[in-house]
Amino acid sequence: MTAPALLRVEGLHAHYGKSHVLRGVTLSVARGEVVSLLGRNGSGRSTTLKAIMGLVPPTAGAVRLDGIDLAGRRAFRIARAGLAYVPEEREIFANITVDENLRIGAQPARRGAPRWTPEQMYEYFPQLAARRRTQAGMLSGGEQQMLTICRSLLGNPRLILVDEPTEGLAPKIVEVVTDVIRDICRQGVAVLLVEQKLTIALRVAKRVYVMGHGQIVFDGTPDSLRNAPEVRRDWLEVA
Repeated sequence: MTAPALLRVEGLHAHYGKSHVLRGVTLSVARGEVVSLLGRNGSGRSTTLKAIMGLVPPTAGAVRLDGIDLAGRRAFRIARAGLAYVPEEREIFANITVDENLRIGAQPARRGAPRWTPEQMYEYFPQLAARRRTQAGMLSGGEQQMLTICRSLLGNPRLILVDEPTEGLAPKIVEVVTDVIRDICRQGVAVLLVEQKLTIALRVAKRVYVMGHGQIVFDGTPDSLRNAPEVRRDWLEVA
C-alpha cells in the first residue's frame, strides 16, 4: 500500500468475559480508501469494529489514528478524535424526528476531514428529506439505515466504521447505500466496511481482509480474493 495508513490496528485482542474473541488482529486503512472486512458470522468482524471504537475494551494491542493510540479510550473521546461508527443495529432515537436525529450527531469542523451538513445528507437520501419531521421510529428499516449513516457523517469523521449497512434492505436501497459509501470516500472519508454480501464488498473496496476465529487469515486486493477459491471455501462460504 503506497498511501500512509490513517488507521493502524496492531495485535488487537478482546474478550467477552472469559471468551477470547479477538486474537491479535492487525489491519490498516489509508486515507481515502474503502477496506472491506469479511468473514462468516462469529468470526469477529463486528467485535473488531466495536473494539476500535472503544465499545468493547481491548485487552491488548494498539489502535492508532494518524499515529495516536486510542486503544482503551472511551468511545466519545475516540469519536472526537475523528472516528465514526455505523452499528448494524442502527440505534436511532425513535421518539424524535429525523431532523433532530441528524442534529444530535453534528460536531464542529475537524482538521483533515470534510465538513458535512444536514442539507448534504438530504441530497444523498431524498427519502429522508421528505420525512425530516417524522419521528424516526416510524421509518422503514432502509430509511433508518440511511439516517444512521447520515448521523455518523455529521460528526465530520476522518474515518467511518460501517457494520453490515445493506443487511435486510431492498435491492434498490442497497444500490443507493453502496453509491453513498463510494462517494463519501471520494470526498475524503476513509471507510472500514463489514459487509456480508461478497459481491458488494469486493465492488466497493480497494483492499479486503478476511477474518476467521478472531484473526486475519487473508489480506489482499479484491482480485486476489477472487483468485483464491480456497480462501473463499475455507473462510467465507457457508456449506
